[in-house]
This record gives sequence, C-alpha cells and structure tokens, in this order.
Amino acid sequence: MTRLKHLCSLEGVSGREDAVRRYILQELAASPAPMTVSVDPLGNVIARVEGKKRASSTLLFAAHMDEVGFIITGVTDEGYLRFSPVGSVDSSVIFGKRVKVNEHFGVIGGKAVHQCKDDEKKTAVAIDKLLIDVAADSREEAQNIARPGDMAVFDSDFASLGGGLFKARALDDRAGCALLLEFVNDTPEYDIVLAFTVQEEVGLRGAKTAAYGVAPDIAVVVDSTTAADTAGVDADKQVCRVGKGPVVSFMDNRTLYDKSLYDRVFRTAEQIGIPVQTKSMVAGGNDAGAIQLSRTGVRVAAVSLPCRYIHSPSCVLSENDLKTASELLQALVGEFAGGEESD
Repeated sequence: MTRLKHLCSLEGVSGREDAVRRYILQELAASPAPMTVSVDPLGNVIARVEGKKRASSTLLFAAHMDEVGFIITGVTDEGYLRFSPVGSVDSSVIFGKRVKVNEHFGVIGGKAVHQCKDDEKKTAVAIDKLLIDVAADSREEAQNIARPGDMAVFDSDFASLGGGLFKARALDDRAGCALLLEFVNDTPEYDIVLAFTVQEEVGLRGAKTAAYGVAPDIAVVVDSTTAADTAGVDADKQVCRVGKGPVVSFMDNRTLYDKSLYDRVFRTAEQIGIPVQTKSMVAGGNDAGAIQLSRTGVRVAAVSLPCRYIHSPSCVLSENDLKTASELLQALVGEFAGGEESD
C-alpha cells in the first residue's frame, strides 16, 4: 500500500507522466529480477523481465501511468485560469474542488448558486463556464503561476475510509501500475514484459506504440473500471461491485476480449480460490482496444479493479480487491506464459 500511496501522490496528467515514469524506473532499477528496461519515444516504460523459466509465448502486462486532469487554455484579465479537461471528466464532480498547477494551489469555481437562473440550478455547470481561481489579482500575476499548455491536477490526499476501503485521486490507473511492480518484487516464474503506458485517457496512444514494439502473443491489461454500486442505482446497472473481487471483462466499447483467455482467467481464479466478477454492462474501454489491433493482432484479456467515483478527486477501491487481483495476476503468469491451451 505504501507504493500505491506514493504513486497517487505524483502528478501525471496525460502527456505529462514524467514524475510517475521516474518513480517506476527507480522501482524497476531496485528490483532483484533481471530485466532490460527502455523508454520509447512516446514515453512508455517497457521492462522485459527474465523469469526463472523461458515462456512459451510473449506475455505482456500493461497498465497506464496517466491520469485525467486539466490543461490551461488562457488567462483572464482578472487573473483566473481558463482550462479544458484532459480525458473524460464529468463537470458535476469538479465545482469547488481544489487543484494544483505548477505547485500552486487553486480552486475550480464559477457563479455562486444564488446568481444562477432557475434552469441553471438544475444542471451541473458546463466546464467552459468554470475557471480556476489561483488567488491572483491580475493577468500578469496569474501568468507568473501558469500559462497556456500547463497542466492542473486534482489535489486530493490518500486516505483510509474504514471497512477495508480507501480513496485517492489517480487510482485509475496507479493501482494497476502498483500491481505490475509487484511482479518484480522477486524474479517471476516465467519471462514477462511489463508496459507502463502513457496517454491512455486521451485515446490509448501509448498502448498502441508499446504493443507494436513488444509484439506480444498475449496481453493482459490491468486497469480500474467503473463500479456503480451506490444507492439508487438499479442492480443491473451497477456494472461491478467494490469488494467482490477483480473484474474480468468480456466486452467493452473498444474491445471484444478473447473468449479462451476470458474463460482461463475465471478457471485460474477458481483454482486458487479468488473471487472474480464480470461487468454487467458493455461500457468504457482501456488499453486493450489499441493492443488488440497491433501488428497482425494480439489476444487480450483484462483484469480490472472495481472503482467507485472514477475520474474524480476521490476514487474509491477495496484493499481486498487489490490483494486478490495481485494473487490472480501472479497465477496468470504460469497459466499464460507457461501453460498450454486446454480448451
């Protein structure tokens, strides 16, 4: 958990993953596992890890380093910052939230509710009507803090909520990055390749180049996925549930997953006594959408963590889901890199 807490403290909006990349490179360098590490021109970290045994196929595990956030688009005469979202951010979750831009704190705000017309009170304020208040009194003062092209990120601490749950920003997908780093706490059973990708939140861009360079036979994407198990949501629309184990997808908006791999993940989970679930809706997407179409095609599976309030300042995960996902992923190394097809 210490590693994940540190990962969530690092700023890494899409295209600005530098701090996250530096930390991951440090962790890989400290690993006892033999590996070759490279960074491609787009910024993906690729670790080719030598296991105790040679793999029968090239097995890739991928997780993205970037998080959603905001890019500064302008500065007003009054000293406020205009911005646009980077990635999918719901305007209803950002009003009044604290952000950080270039180590300076700010607050996202707009018109006070008593200044809004009746129809405006019924809907969330559109993002293009909001500004970042950095306590500047003029354009010149604000420009000393940030300029167009700079990034802003949610400022939200990592905290335990009790009941085995915790919250932080950027759990999508720093949790996946933490799980990938667990593979090299020691030398894995078989050869594997780890890809820590960039720019997933703006179109799976890093995964496309990473998969082309690695040319895997099989890829397992490790990500967080939307859990809507909250009051007022019909059971068939809750997608997946926090605390019920890792999520194995059969289809989303970008990928139709390999049926044989899907079945083998479930079978492996049953063999080792890990609870798993699947998404009850075809929704969302992840790096598998790009990896699947790389070169002549890649067989893909996804193992995700059910996450409440995804893409917000306070994503919520379960410690037990994180633990069981790690156990499942470790078991999949032997199943996919060394195991034979049995169906």
